[in-house]
Amino acid sequence: MISRVRGTAAVALCAVAVLALSACDSGQEEGKATTKSEQSARGSGGLVVAPGRPGEPAKRVSPEEAARMLPDEKPNSADFRYIQMMIEHHRQALTMTALVPERAASPQVKKVAERISSGQGPEISAMQGWLTKNGGPRPQTGHDHHTMPGMATEAQLAELKAARGKAFDDLFLSLMIRHHEGALTMAGELLTQGNNVLVEEMANDVIAQQTAEIERMRSL
Repeated sequence: MISRVRGTAAVALCAVAVLALSACDSGQEEGKATTKSEQSARGSGGLVVAPGRPGEPAKRVSPEEAARMLPDEKPNSADFRYIQMMIEHHRQALTMTALVPERAASPQVKKVAERISSGQGPEISAMQGWLTKNGGPRPQTGHDHHTMPGMATEAQLAELKAARGKAFDDLFLSLMIRHHEGALTMAGELLTQGNNVLVEEMANDVIAQQTAEIERMRSL
């Protein structure tokens, strides 16, 4: 919700600014020989209507001021932490789904695993692309593979690899539900601590998709 409100305000301000600048350019092209008195008569033709805060009226500002009013979306440490941790989190999910075809008995479990694999593979690529665009990974302190919410332990993964049939299905669903719940925790933390709108959009996608997947797995 936080990212949607901020994103909507930024889009609205950008849209108004673009319209105002377009109008200015059009006016300049149509009246290159306009006199100073005619320019004064236009009044606020070069101003931008900036939305006010809740309960406050909108105000007219210059395009330069409007640009300065746009939210600062420079990535912060929480954005980098989330992206780097979620890449590893998704990779473990793919490790688990790769075991399904030869071990699972339930066709429904196989379908769930296929959806998870087809969704999280591209998400990893998108997050890696974001890291590359923003200068690469940042050193992280206090967070590692074992402290990420929902991650299966090595012993649990070994147990899953050794299981077959219904025993595998039950353990896979149990571990994957917990894994998804951990992802929801991480995404929720990002939405309160992060600053970059693209990372917030990724986190919102994780919340939407994995909440639905948890419900499907619980119904099996």
